[in-house]
Amino acid sequence: MDLGIAAAVFPLIFLAELPDKTMFASLVLASRGRPRAVWVGAAAAFLVHVAIATTVGAALFAVLPPRAVDAVVAALFLAGAVYAFLETRRDESALIDREVATRRRIVVTAFVVIFLAEWGDLTQILTANLAAHYHSAVSVGVGALLALWLVAALAVASGQTLLRVFPAVVVRRVTAVVLLVLAGVAAWSAVGA
Repeated sequence: MDLGIAAAVFPLIFLAELPDKTMFASLVLASRGRPRAVWVGAAAAFLVHVAIATTVGAALFAVLPPRAVDAVVAALFLAGAVYAFLETRRDESALIDREVATRRRIVVTAFVVIFLAEWGDLTQILTANLAAHYHSAVSVGVGALLALWLVAALAVASGQTLLRVFPAVVVRRVTAVVLLVLAGVAAWSAVGA
């Protein structure tokens, strides 16, 4: 374990994750309640992704064509956008009550959302590349994981405040629009334009 490598990796991953979809997903999930449960789910998903990226990530990206990864990511973003738009039609209070009914459900939801969103993500690719560059999977993994955990913590901490300013339906619509844009960007990459 080289702390210098971990310290070099931390700001790269932190800055790459700040404007990322997973930060927004954590923020939106936390805005519905139980921010600690959201963070636990997101932290667990990030742990799995960092482990994958630092051990077999480089090999996976060497085998899978980038366009195939982009196509899958585009489809997931599109599905997420459709879901977010559909959720804006539901009774907000019933939706929030259902989604925050149990801590376990929130942890699992946060894990699944972050886990799926991180596949082929910039920070996963960057982590795999840094692990290959530095030849130190543990050092890169520690730096990347701490950066991702901090971004998730910032997102869930601000999630509760967000609903005091904006209604949940507005947050969901904005999320859906962001996901549509991301789907378009990923689709554009998939077709090689």
